[in-house]
Order: sequence, then C-alpha cells, then structure tokens
Amino acid sequence: MSSLSVQLTILAPAFAAGLAVLLSHVPLGREVLRRGIIFIDLAVAQFAGLGLIFASTFGVETHGWELQVIALASALCGAGLLGLMEKCAGEYQEAVIGISFVLAATGSLLLLANHPQGDEHLKELLVGQILWAQWSQLLWPVCVGALVFACWWYRRHWLSGKSFYVLFAIAITVSVQLVGVYLVFASLIIPALATVHSDDVPAVLKALVIGAVAYALGLLISAVMDWPSGAVIVWILALCALVYYAADIFLKRYL
Repeated sequence: MSSLSVQLTILAPAFAAGLAVLLSHVPLGREVLRRGIIFIDLAVAQFAGLGLIFASTFGVETHGWELQVIALASALCGAGLLGLMEKCAGEYQEAVIGISFVLAATGSLLLLANHPQGDEHLKELLVGQILWAQWSQLLWPVCVGALVFACWWYRRHWLSGKSFYVLFAIAITVSVQLVGVYLVFASLIIPALATVHSDDVPAVLKALVIGAVAYALGLLISAVMDWPSGAVIVWILALCALVYYAADIFLKRYL
C-alpha cells in the first residue's frame, strides 16, 4: 500500500469526525453567540471531562458504555446548573460560567495529581486525538450531529428554549471525547463568528463550508508536517474564518 493510501486511510475517518462535530456545533454556536454565553462550551466540555477523569480514576473501563453515561450525566448536570443560573445570574451569567469552568478544570487536575498517566489524560482531554479517529467511533457523533442539525432546521425553537442546554450537553459530551476541548470551542465559536452578519440559513451553510475546508487543510498539514492535528486545525480554522470575513467585507463594500 502506498504512503498516500495509508495517509488517506487515516485522514478519511478524521475528516468525517470533523464534519460530524461541525454538523452539531455550527447551529449551536450561532445560538451561543445570540445568548452571549461564549464560554459555555468550555465549561460543559470540562464538566464532561471531569466525569470521564473521575470514572477512569476509579477503574471504569476506558471506552465502556458506563463511561459514556457518566460523561453525559456530568455534562447534563453542568449544563442544567448553568441553565438554572441563566435567570439568577442575569448580567453576571458569563462570570458564573467562567467560574464553573475553572472549578471543573482544577477538579480534573486534582483527580489526576497522583495518576501515573495524568499528563497524558489531560493532554488527550484538551487537544484530542482526532487524527486517530476510527470509523467505528463515528456512529454516535454522526447521529448527534444529525439530530442537532435537524432540530435547527425543523424545530428551531428547541434551540432557543431550555432544551438548548440538553442538546448542547449531549453534543459537547460526544465531541470532546473525539476532538478535545480546544477544537470543540473553536468549532463552535469561530465559524459562527465569521458568519455572524449573514442571515440565519446562509450563515449556517457558510459556516459549515468554512469549517469543512479548515478541517481538511488542517488534517493534511498536520499529516505532512507531523504536527498535533487539533492545534493545527484550530489555527487553520481561525485563518479560514479571517479570510472569509475579510473577503465578505470587501465584496459588500466595493462590489
């Protein structure tokens, strides 16, 4: 088998994983910007990660269904708490979300303090292992991505109500295990921010294209340069969004 074939065999499921993440994160990201709760994904992702670390620390099978249930329960609890604080905290909601993130992040550090592979677990949680994604891992991410996108397309009010937090927690729990916290945040916010001035449907479609191009380029560059895939994709995502935003401003102003 040629080197190119080997690379494509590795990159194809990784790219599919990125598309599955984008399918849920792009419409959710638009809602996050509308609500002005930018760091909620970091907080919920960290809650899910805290659940994963807590479970693995106490001997739950690393890829077992019990671990997924614990991670989802942790994310739902975190999202539910933040949902309850939506009215109580008022203008200070973003501060409460930030505090929640810090508590969950430092809780993870404390749990991993005496773990022999603590550094590796923390790195995997933050940066992810998208380059090593397998086709067998994509069933749930694809289903969740399709569910969220269908809700946005057919039942958009579900994303504007309290059900937003439930869908958000489910999507984040699945994604953070696949691509890591950093890429979850970037996929949620950067494409949505680049297209924030477009109408609803065109904005989501444009954001999906920006994300897909960034994931493809990022994976190719990381494979060629042997750089960390998650970090490269975050930077390429930011560059693609910047290029689109600059081109959009230029076209609106001069054409």
